[in-house]
Amino acid sequence: LQWLRNPGPQHEKRTLFGDMVCFLFITPLATVSGWLCLRGAVDHLHFSSRLEAVGLIALTVALFTIYLFWTLVSFRYHCRLYHEWRRNNQRVMLLIPKSAPIPSTQQSLLGLQPLKRSSKETIV
Repeated sequence: LQWLRNPGPQHEKRTLFGDMVCFLFITPLATVSGWLCLRGAVDHLHFSSRLEAVGLIALTVALFTIYLFWTLVSFRYHCRLYHEWRRNNQRVMLLIPKSAPIPSTQQSLLGLQPLKRSSKETIV
């Protein structure tokens, strides 16, 4: 969400939204087209038109191969853009303790136990 709100390059966001619209449009279209091709192949097999059936099956395989290739390439492109943005726009928080800690030598003299941190975060 921070990347989407970032006033940086608008071209990357337009490309993402364009690819999302294409994905939402092409996915049902590819699914219905594939189903129709396979349905036609089954019908051609019943009428002993094996050449047409093989052609429709090959068309279905080509359709889904191109669809999956486009989806993977598009996804990898947008992931690369996001990781590059995240690498260049890191958010660092500086935590300052409210009171100065007692040195460990004074803690042992006062009989206090040293504080144990439960999280893996390091205060900078």
